[in-house]
Amino acid sequence: MRKFLTLLFLVLGLVVFSANVTYTYAQADQTELQDKTGFQVLKEKFIEGGWTFMSIVLVCLILGLAFCIERIITLNIATTNTDKLLSRINDNLAQGDMQGAMEVCKSTQGPTASILYEGLKNADKGPEAVEKAIVSYGGVQMGLLERGLVWISLFIAIAPMLGFMGTVIGMIGAFDKIEAVGDISPTVVAGGIKVALLTTVFGLIVAIILQIFYNYIVDKIDGIVNKMEEASIALVDVMASNNVFK
Repeated sequence: MRKFLTLLFLVLGLVVFSANVTYTYAQADQTELQDKTGFQVLKEKFIEGGWTFMSIVLVCLILGLAFCIERIITLNIATTNTDKLLSRINDNLAQGDMQGAMEVCKSTQGPTASILYEGLKNADKGPEAVEKAIVSYGGVQMGLLERGLVWISLFIAIAPMLGFMGTVIGMIGAFDKIEAVGDISPTVVAGGIKVALLTTVFGLIVAIILQIFYNYIVDKIDGIVNKMEEASIALVDVMASNNVFK
């Protein structure tokens, strides 16, 4: 939780700094527009979209990125060299040192080492008990790996929906101006329609950014799970080859 809050405040600080820079550029003379990069123009358009819905979309981006960064850091820490781990376990089991093999798992970070530890802990109950313990604890570790993904999915879904809502409300405001003026002049409705469409654009941008991170995280989890399954099968073979089961 502390790690997540730290990342959240870090991302929030970066966004606030970016917003201050954006406001400065928005107040600059129009003759400087050609000298600005695409990213600077994008920030100006964000300001032009209005803060009513843009601020909510921005919050979705901040929270979504915070969850993504936290998951990426956690998953990178959870990645284990399974071949090296199994080799150290095999060396200890070959010497009949079950406690040493368990200590190797306890001193290694990641879910793979945790499930192997559970398997070794049930070695005296037979191979079936080892496999059952690995499967049961593997489900627990799987839930820990996927923690936070539901929130990322929520922000991916809600960001474009908020953008569309801002567009609809902006269009309603544009038609209210038409009704009040009694004329369908482009100058009357163009500004309102432009602001309305900008909310949709930025809602889609937020969803695209978070979707890229989400797919990377899911792929990372799949890789860790595959390693866990391979290591679990290899552990039973290592235990059998060292006559652990009697």
